[in-house]
Amino acid sequence: MPPLPPALARRQREVAAREAVLLDTAQAQIQRDGLLSLQMARVADESGYAIGTLYKHFASKEDLLVALATRNSLDRVELFERAATWPGPTRERMLAVVLADLLIIREQPEHFRLAQFVWTDVVWGAASDESRRRALAACEPLAGLIDGIVAEGRARGELPSTALAPEALTMGPWAMTVGMHALVQQQGMVDAGVTGDPYRLLIRQLQYLFNGYGWQPLVDADNDTALDALIARVSREVFDTDWASITPDLPPSLPIS
Repeated sequence: MPPLPPALARRQREVAAREAVLLDTAQAQIQRDGLLSLQMARVADESGYAIGTLYKHFASKEDLLVALATRNSLDRVELFERAATWPGPTRERMLAVVLADLLIIREQPEHFRLAQFVWTDVVWGAASDESRRRALAACEPLAGLIDGIVAEGRARGELPSTALAPEALTMGPWAMTVGMHALVQQQGMVDAGVTGDPYRLLIRQLQYLFNGYGWQPLVDADNDTALDALIARVSREVFDTDWASITPDLPPSLPIS
């Protein structure tokens, strides 16, 4: 493809830089005031651009929110790539992907809350077709990495072939992980005094699921020592850290009346 004319290339860089400022401003406003307090007029004012300029980039607040979630998805690729390309058994690589997800939520909890909100019909249903297409395209590299682990596991004989396509098989761990996040992050929904660490419980439940898939090497999910050793080893080898530095903080318990 021939290079763009200098004037057009410069114009595209200016548009991209302005959009980054607008998204940064919206992100800062959400972190400071909360997701539901986001206002287009304040984003324009705090970014130093006219409200009309903001609407040239994002036709609605819903498009702005989807664009923010899309950018956050792109920011997550590096950690998932590290997990997916780590030279361990494919089953343990899938565990590393889950640990990467937990690490991101620990470091940037507002990203998960934003994603939760964006996928509701209130936002997703009101966003433009183009912004939704961009968001789905941003998810494709992540999905490709995870589906690739399944395909490699089958090719290496670590994961028995079934009628499920890789994209269908990975919906199981994805649904469990997103569901646990949703429960844990809502104050009062999970009683850690009863369940124990809910994210460690998630890892245990995933091992039961992977055992059900016949994914080798099988793990004795009832053996606390073996489970903790597995978590510790994968955390150390892939992310050079430990479980305590990966697991997200839990919301405070509801006050007892």
